[in-house]
Amino acid sequence: MSEYLKEAIRLARDHMLTGAGGPFGAVIVRNEVVVARGWNRVTSSNDPTAHAEVVAIRAACAALGTFSLQGCELFASCEPCPMCLAACYWARIDRVVFAATRDEASAAGFDDAHIYTELALPVEARSLPVVHQPVAGALEPFRLWLDKTDGVRY
Repeated sequence: MSEYLKEAIRLARDHMLTGAGGPFGAVIVRNEVVVARGWNRVTSSNDPTAHAEVVAIRAACAALGTFSLQGCELFASCEPCPMCLAACYWARIDRVVFAATRDEASAAGFDDAHIYTELALPVEARSLPVVHQPVAGALEPFRLWLDKTDGVRY
């Protein structure tokens, strides 16, 4: 297990030093075989979702030809942020193991405490305005989905 964490830390260090993005790395393992690696590419790709864990999940899904990573573990150089943790849930990853904590990341200027706090608030109390605007027909896609016999459930 520590070999995978060491690999995630190496990816974080090496790619941060080359200017790829922040100091974060991730490795996805299935049956003790590394199936994908990822490192932060936020600034090099101008993509705020290109966190190491998300990059690794995308690569693992492409390599395995599936949207479900059941049977896989994700090893991260740091505790995943809320977005990355949600991606792990959506990908059905079996387990997440991380080295540095979010508090340790915060000390280096990567603080997602605000997001954790915001998620606990009712929608109308969040600092980012999120407005529910009911529109006629908004539920139609859901009704059609429920009737669809060839839809791939996830």
